Amino acid sequence: MIRAYNQIDKEKLLEIFKLNTPKYFDKKETEDFKKYLEQNGETYLTIEENNEIVGGTGYYVNESDKSGRITWIFFDPNYSGKGLGRKAVEHCLKLLSNDKRVEKFIVTTSQFAYSFFEKFGYRTIRIEKGYWGKGLDLYEMEMPNK
Repeated sequence: MIRAYNQIDKEKLLEIFKLNTPKYFDKKETEDFKKYLEQNGETYLTIEENNEIVGGTGYYVNESDKSGRITWIFFDPNYSGKGLGRKAVEHCLKLLSNDKRVEKFIVTTSQFAYSFFEKFGYRTIRIEKGYWGKGLDLYEMEMPNK
């Protein structure tokens, strides 16, 4: 189930975030994630499986470049490969595609997840080595809102 984020989800999401560090996130990104939840909690989604929090994802509209963005998507590694990431991205894309301000979709990810986003039609437009931290490169990806 994908549902709206609630403040009481924060600690469990942080536990899951730490399970993905340092493989997918740099340790210093933990504070950035906390800040994101404080400032953008209204567009963050909690993902549950069997009434247990197993991950989350955020989305927002950047009006300056008319983009809809998916951000901070991660899952408990024990739930990898179960289609939850696909469902989360499809859910966010549906929400964003209905917003008249959105002309394109952008996601910033790493070399470990860019191929996942390619399956939706995203194309890499920029790579920056070591952007997120040592061994974690930025892959900025984009696709049009059809």
